[in-house]
Amino acid sequence: MDTEALAHCEKHVKFLLENSPIYGFLFGPLKVTSVAPRGRVTARFTLEPQHLNSKGGLHGSVTATLVDFMGGVAIASTDLRDNTGVSVDMSISFLSLARVGDTVEVEGVVDKIGGSLAYTTITIRKVDGDKAEHLIVARGSHTKFVRQR
Repeated sequence: MDTEALAHCEKHVKFLLENSPIYGFLFGPLKVTSVAPRGRVTARFTLEPQHLNSKGGLHGSVTATLVDFMGGVAIASTDLRDNTGVSVDMSISFLSLARVGDTVEVEGVVDKIGGSLAYTTITIRKVDGDKAEHLIVARGSHTKFVRQR
């Protein structure tokens, strides 16, 4: 694990949680668990009532916010940047259900960073004990404009 990138991502997450009311409300208990080279960040948290839709499952808007959040954290991990850009495109596939009390693992991966755009893939998995294969809840792709001025 890249300890310098881990420390940077933890600092970046703390900044986001403290400075964005929606991130703080939704992802306060989120903890970065690993950072690997070339933009791969994993985090975990347990779902609470504010994460759910009227049917008791993980809400689509929370999923979209998580894709946005973790895409930025993954971008931050690549070169320890603080400015991770603005969203230009997002797509999400909803694959299974997660409910209150479920622990989810979120993996953000940078597919490519160019001069203007960064492309990320975010996978949300429901953690089921020590099973090697976790159930995928949703997968999103997120493109951000990252050109520095």
